[in-house]
Amino acid sequence: MTTSGILLSINISSEKGEKKSPIDRSFITEYGVEGDAHSGEGHRQVSLLADESIDKMRGKGVDINYGDFAENLTVKGIDLMSVAVGQRIGVGEAVVLEVSQIGKECHEGCAIREQVGDCVMPREGVFAKVIRGGEVKVGDSIRLIDRS
Repeated sequence: MTTSGILLSINISSEKGEKKSPIDRSFITEYGVEGDAHSGEGHRQVSLLADESIDKMRGKGVDINYGDFAENLTVKGIDLMSVAVGQRIGVGEAVVLEVSQIGKECHEGCAIREQVGDCVMPREGVFAKVIRGGEVKVGDSIRLIDRS
């Protein structure tokens, strides 16, 4: 299991149910990613998706950009498929997230599912609540951390 990686993209949107746009840096507060429509959503404050998952869809011939799955954080190198609910994830120097949900139900009218007949977010998307906030930027490290 790979326990560390890199933050490739930070993505936000002003409305729910739409693709997110990449930004270079942001603050992750106790409610989620600053400026994102999903901030404050209980246990699903921040969503993460691995670049390796996105590559699976690209392999099916879909032109996909970071944020197209509505993920807040696109990461590479860390094995998100091996995390469990309760696992803590460190991002950058200060941020600590706690995994609260693996996967989700695909929303009605998912453009990627309609185009390809499949979507990785319901199986491979990871949702977390913020334990400790702070500033994050593209290129920051991301790592699994012990709860102790």
